[in-house]
Amino acid sequence: MPPRKNSKLKKLHASQGAPGVLSYFTARRERRPLTVPTRWVKFLIGIFLLPLAGVLTQTFFTCLSRETIHHAFWATEEFWFFALGCVLWTIIFFGLPRPVLIYVFGHELTHAIWVVAMGGRVSQFKVSSRGGHIITDKHNFWIALAPYFFPIYSLLVIALWGGASLFWDIFYYRRVLFALIGLTWAFHVTFTLWMIPKGQSDLTYHGTFFSLVIIGIMNVAVLSLLLIVASRHVSWRLFGREFLENGVEFSAWARDWVQALM
Repeated sequence: MPPRKNSKLKKLHASQGAPGVLSYFTARRERRPLTVPTRWVKFLIGIFLLPLAGVLTQTFFTCLSRETIHHAFWATEEFWFFALGCVLWTIIFFGLPRPVLIYVFGHELTHAIWVVAMGGRVSQFKVSSRGGHIITDKHNFWIALAPYFFPIYSLLVIALWGGASLFWDIFYYRRVLFALIGLTWAFHVTFTLWMIPKGQSDLTYHGTFFSLVIIGIMNVAVLSLLLIVASRHVSWRLFGREFLENGVEFSAWARDWVQALM
């Protein structure tokens, strides 16, 4: 069962359904200015974010293909052990009972981390194999969507590896690091794809289309970061230059398309 989220913000919103409050707003309805539903605004924002998603995705695959063809990235230890971790987890996900409790814990923990990072407070944290929730005094789309693009277990592996490297020389075991990152990242992707069609309130609360666009952009951004870190030839400057070039090409194409329509 997909995890459900609650918050004080939602409870306060729901409390406005009291009869007295409803009658008050009904009486004042004529005096209220015309407003546009927030979901409509976010739907439009999602449409305007589609070019960013397309340019970022094109840049990632351009850099990946160039690195693979010209620099044999596919033959590096980083690629092979990362891919091995992905394959192992895929076999586990489809061949063994799914560890839903581990996913739910990471899902709710991600919510909680982003709440605290944005200055909020978590007053309740509940997890079970049937789902989970947190109660917090702060809520926005970043907090709601974070578990779908923030691979918390991959980041935990990297943090533990970095901490251990301060005390021991573990460079020789770097293959294990790449495999664990691949396994945990595949864990994140498979559970995300499995959960999204289940009608998660995290997505519907801010509009499904808008939420999916944000999730897509952020996941490609995470993949781009992994590529830059793992590759010996893709740097921040190279990726940024490629991104700008693709953006300029898209702008020129959009301008020509608009002119042709006019």
